[in-house]
Amino acid sequence: HKEKMPSSIFKDNILKGKVALITGGGTGINFAITRQLGLHGCKVVIIGRRKHKLDEAVQKLTADGVDSFAIPGDVRNIESIKAFVNGTVDHFGQIDILVNGAAGNFLCCAEDLTPSGFKTVIDIDLNGTFLTSLTCFPHLKKSKGVIINLSATLHMGATDFQVHASAAKAGIDAITRNLALEWGAAYGIRCLSIAPGPIGGTVGMQKLAPKGTQNALANFIPLRRMGTVDDIGYTVVFLVSEAASYITGTSIVVDGGHILMRPAPPRSYVKAVTKKHKLKAKL
Repeated sequence: HKEKMPSSIFKDNILKGKVALITGGGTGINFAITRQLGLHGCKVVIIGRRKHKLDEAVQKLTADGVDSFAIPGDVRNIESIKAFVNGTVDHFGQIDILVNGAAGNFLCCAEDLTPSGFKTVIDIDLNGTFLTSLTCFPHLKKSKGVIINLSATLHMGATDFQVHASAAKAGIDAITRNLALEWGAAYGIRCLSIAPGPIGGTVGMQKLAPKGTQNALANFIPLRRMGTVDDIGYTVVFLVSEAASYITGTSIVVDGGHILMRPAPPRSYVKAVTKKHKLKAKL
């Protein structure tokens, strides 16, 4: 490869001979996933609605020595899905890995959310995930392949102004478990979802976190930093490799512990109160 990744603990040929199809693979987290798959030996096909973004992504991948190409497509349209799945097989002859990354989201109060806005997110995230998986099924059956669905932590509890995305991601996790059960037992296909936490420098964070708040957000993450797109990319490389061959049907949270955080008093206050109680009880 043109660029060697000294930070990667994986061999750069760990995915040699594999073909991956990544929806939404031209930008953001999904591009990072695509790039890491490619840098570790995988041939990659990226799908998206904006041709100029796809062209830019392929140029970057080619510069990194990744065997890649792009097909414009829309996961809301079954005919479009059939076209890009068939195009992938025509070009590379197989599909071993499917990453369902295409997604849509925005902040909106539940009472202000239009039926169209709710439906759009469900169509892209939830319906797109199932219909693309279903269309890829014959090829994944042949390869005993792996499906990676991009989920979130939004619905693991509740999140303000995210009823549409939370509903979609909860459905994706349900699809993940059910396909892992049915297609794993009958065909050896593994299916997993990844739930990224706050990932810095992404369009998603720009939409969901007000300007100037992202640095402060790190204080509410136990590991005290925002995630990077490559944190997600490396996770996918692991999950689709033979090292994870016994992992299926679960959602992997990659969030630095963010989901664990709750409002709490300052540590100095807690220590002072603890000291006072110890003295009083002579513990």
